[in-house]
Amino acid sequence: MFYSWAVEERARRIVESAVELAERGGFEAVRLRDVASHAGVALGTLYRRFHSKEDLLIAALEQAIGDQRERLIQRPVRGDTRRDRVSHFFQGTTRALCRRPNLARAMIRAVATGDPELTQKMAAFHAQVGELVTMALRGAAAPGEGGPVSEEERAVSHTLQMVWFAALVGWTGGVTSQAGIVEQTRVAVELMLDD
Repeated sequence: MFYSWAVEERARRIVESAVELAERGGFEAVRLRDVASHAGVALGTLYRRFHSKEDLLIAALEQAIGDQRERLIQRPVRGDTRRDRVSHFFQGTTRALCRRPNLARAMIRAVATGDPELTQKMAAFHAQVGELVTMALRGAAAPGEGGPVSEEERAVSHTLQMVWFAALVGWTGGVTSQAGIVEQTRVAVELMLDD
C-alpha cells in the first residue's frame, strides 16, 4: 500500500514540476532532464512513468480537467437551457485553461502531436470532457446523473469538443483570441442545440 502511494506521490511531483516549467517557458521549457531534476527524481524514474514530454503534458491536462470536474460537481454550470449551460461550460473551461497561457499552449501542443503511443490517454481525456459536457447538457450535479449517455448526447459532446479543440489550436498559433475560442464554440452550440 505504501509503495503505491509513494509511486503516485512521485508521479504527482513530476507532473507539478512539468507544469511549473511550462508556465515559465512553454513547451520548449519542458525538458525531461530538467523536470526530473526539479522534481527531485532520477531521470530513469521519470521515464518509467512518462515516455515523453507530450505524455507528461497530457497528464497535466488530465489533471486540469479533473480539477475542473471537481469544481463543476461543487458548483454545477448555470443556465436554464442546454444551450446556456453548455456555452457556460465551455466559457468557464476555456477561462480556466487559458488562465496560464504558457502552460495551456504547451498542453495543447502536446495533444496535437498525434503520437500513437498516447492514443489511450487522449481517449481518456476526451471521455472526461465528454462527461462534463453531458453534465452541462443535463444540468446535472454529478457524473452519470440522469442515466446512460444517449447517442444524441454523445454526438453533440464529440462534435462540440472538436470545435473547441480546433479553436484552442487556433489560439495556440495566434490565429484567434481567448474570446474567439468562446465565440466559435458558442456558435457551434447554437447551431447544434435546439432548445
